[in-house]
Amino acid sequence: MPDALIPVPAEVRDQFVAVAEARGISRRALLQDMAQTLTSDEIRGRADRTRVLLAERFGHYVTDEESTEMRRRMREATPASRKR
Repeated sequence: MPDALIPVPAEVRDQFVAVAEARGISRRALLQDMAQTLTSDEIRGRADRTRVLLAERFGHYVTDEESTEMRRRMREATPASRKR
């Protein structure tokens, strides 16, 4: 697979390298992870589809409060959040 060069300022490059090292992964792996990150619109779309599925199949209507609480709990459960 051919590589792509992405020109960035030195401080951005240095921060990127530091993040990869802190996570214990290569710069290539960090970039691949970032490329798979969902946009806000994609996240909202998935959440909406999940709400519909839960309502249609299980009769459970997720409230905004439940969504907020679940997001909080998921953030706490991620390794990046635990390191802070």
